[in-house]
Amino acid sequence: MTTYHAVVWMDQKEAHVMHFDAEAMQAERVKSRSHHQRAAGQLQKDTHHAGMTEKEEAEYFGAVAQALEGAKEVLVVGPGRLHEEFKAWLDKHHPAVGKSIVGSEKADHPTDGQIVALARRYFHKFDNLAGNAGGR
Repeated sequence: MTTYHAVVWMDQKEAHVMHFDAEAMQAERVKSRSHHQRAAGQLQKDTHHAGMTEKEEAEYFGAVAQALEGAKEVLVVGPGRLHEEFKAWLDKHHPAVGKSIVGSEKADHPTDGQIVALARRYFHKFDNLAGNAGGR
């Protein structure tokens, strides 16, 4: 699905990536492998950001970046500071996707419908302030 906007809600366990336009929405879920390892009782001694090892972070953030490819404008939503770490990682490792991030919002654990509604309100305001209609 090719859309102009995307929103991703993410925490250390998983990311919900949604591409949407005025009529349709496509959702994808990306799971963090570090969450599965901890759930299985394995301890991580060499943690990096957000309790993940550097390798886990690269795998997780890379999978989320791949899911966001093709979106022109992306809003990142989530609890804590993970969205800031994700943006910094994108700027270093996937600059094309990093350039599509237009903002971030804090949100604990909304439903996918609530995430898309938040993004639609955000992009409506963003599009009006930017003086465009979302490229439509």
